Amino acid sequence: MGPWLVPSCPEPKLLTAEDAAEMLKAVILIGGPQKGTRFRPLSFEVPKPLFPVAGVPMLQHHIEACSKVPNLKEILLIGYYQPNEALSRFLVTAQQEFKVAIRYLQEFSALGTGGGIYHFRDQILSGGPQAFFVMNADVCCAFPLLQMLEFQKKHEETHRYIMLGTTANRTQSLNYGCIVAKADTQEVLHYVEKPGTFVSDIINCGIYLFSPSIFEHIAEVFKRNQQDLQLSEENSSWQRTEVIRLEQDIFTALAGRGQLYVYKTDGFWSQIKSAGSAIYASRLYLDQYHVTHPERLAHNKAGAPVILGNVYVHPTANVDPTAVLGPNVSIGMGVTIGAGVRVRESIILHGAVLQDHSCVLNTIVGWDSSIGRWARVEGTPSDPNPNDPYAKIDSETLFREGKLTPSITILGCNVSIPAEVVILNSIVLPHKELSRSFKNQIIL
Repeated sequence: MGPWLVPSCPEPKLLTAEDAAEMLKAVILIGGPQKGTRFRPLSFEVPKPLFPVAGVPMLQHHIEACSKVPNLKEILLIGYYQPNEALSRFLVTAQQEFKVAIRYLQEFSALGTGGGIYHFRDQILSGGPQAFFVMNADVCCAFPLLQMLEFQKKHEETHRYIMLGTTANRTQSLNYGCIVAKADTQEVLHYVEKPGTFVSDIINCGIYLFSPSIFEHIAEVFKRNQQDLQLSEENSSWQRTEVIRLEQDIFTALAGRGQLYVYKTDGFWSQIKSAGSAIYASRLYLDQYHVTHPERLAHNKAGAPVILGNVYVHPTANVDPTAVLGPNVSIGMGVTIGAGVRVRESIILHGAVLQDHSCVLNTIVGWDSSIGRWARVEGTPSDPNPNDPYAKIDSETLFREGKLTPSITILGCNVSIPAEVVILNSIVLPHKELSRSFKNQIIL
């Protein structure tokens, strides 16, 4: 299937030889509908990459970081979502705001982190970029793209492929791709995806900078897959040749060959795999706003609600001055918050109504949902250990020993919570009208 273009995408400009020598591109891997399962019920309403984190769609943080890289001429989103109005509208708005060409290229099915970029290699290489970034959409990060570029330019002869790495603790490192690197040069000597035993505390952040020659290595895997398929008798599985994983198929083979290097960041980084991790990611981005977007943070002033810590309030939200918000609260467009309401460590989405004296803690309140007077809606945070500087957020399983794991409470869109009830550690699917209190339940 060919690329799907946003209707208002600007015409490509003719590049001078000087532009072509310096030109960069970025690819953001956005996955598809089957990939957002841990994000349900929120991913029913909006593709996961467009879910608001710290007041803006998750993808916007990536796009803004790319727009600050000089000579980065185009951003390509690769995934297998069907083109839809929400994605189209977001891309048009992002192009206008960040003044960079953005296109969505739709895969015919899930091709893996390497298969997607290989399938669209002609689109990525058109115009002759010197290098291109590849980023996973479900990471939250300070995006040190300029530093990665500088690191590559300092060692142009050898550093053809750069991966971003960060430090994790020994136990949690087993949940990620682990990197063993030379201490002096940062050359990757060994790479193992989710090892069974401890390999290294340096983990893969899912952000890369590649020279175009990476496609030669991906082509080798593609050809090997084709040969393997010819040897097997499963002719119906032709599609398997195109499914290529950067982590297991490419990095493992490149390690120790003097071409793959790691740039280690001390900045914040987290995955956004589940709805619970979105609240933690929101906290990290809100904290960064002090430097990048101070105008997005709410402040205490006369006749306005009490603000504790970092809080984002959309300009169209109607918040009673007796409400208390924060820390780590994000209030979406058109939200109404009544008198005496308390909100902490939560994301309140577009059009929700929190009636007088309700209390919302560690919760995501879905689009157009309402919470009655004096109701209490509360979840259990799944934050990393605050006493361990290298701790990451754990990828919680939904059930443990046959019981629902206590985690943040999620209300899907259009959920109605009556007055004076308590909803604790529960997931409520969209369009539900509750009549009583619930604890540790999934309400279907």
